[in-house]
Amino acid sequence: MGYYKYAQEQYEQPKDNLDEVWRQRLIEWRQQGAVERVEGPTRIPKARQLGYKAKQGFVTVRARISRGGSKRKRPANGRRPAAYGQNRYSPKKSKRVIAEERVSKKYENMEVLNSYWVAEDGQHKWFEVLLVDPDHPQIQSDDDINWITDNRDRAERGLTPASRESRGLKNRGKGAEKSRPSGNANDGRNK
Repeated sequence: MGYYKYAQEQYEQPKDNLDEVWRQRLIEWRQQGAVERVEGPTRIPKARQLGYKAKQGFVTVRARISRGGSKRKRPANGRRPAAYGQNRYSPKKSKRVIAEERVSKKYENMEVLNSYWVAEDGQHKWFEVLLVDPDHPQIQSDDDINWITDNRDRAERGLTPASRESRGLKNRGKGAEKSRPSGNANDGRNK
C-alpha cells in the first residue's frame, strides 16, 4: 500500500488513530480565527481526491463553524412566547455549505473547488475549503482545472458539490421531480 492509502485509513477513525495529534490540533485550532489560511491540506489524500494539486494557484483555508441549530429572526409583531418560533430550527444548508460560503466571501478573487470535514468537538466543526485562483497562469494552462476560469461565484450560486447535495440534486428518479432546476423554480408549479 502507498502512503495515501495509509493516510486515508488514519482518518477513518481519527479520534482513535490520531489520539494525541487530534487533541493537539483541536487545542491549537480553537485559539485561531474562524477562517484561517493554512499551508497545505490536513488530509492530503482527500484533498487530492477532490482535485487539489500542490502547485501555484491552489489555496487551502480552514473554516470553523458552530454546531447546533440556527436561531431565526425575532418576528416584528407581537406573539405569545410559545409562538415566537425562534429556536429549534435547522438551516436547510449544511454546515459544510455555510463554511464554503464564508470562505468565498473572505477570499473574493478565488473560486471554491470543493471542501471536506477535518475535525469537530462539542461546540464546533472544522472544514477545509480548497480554493483556486482562476486568474493565475498556472491554473489557466492546466487542462484539468482551467474549466473553473469560466465558472465564477460557484459557492454563492450553489454549484459546489456540497451545495448541490443540500439542494437535493443528488436525488434522482421518483420523489425528486421538483428538485430540478431548483426548489424556487418549482414553487409555483403543479399546485
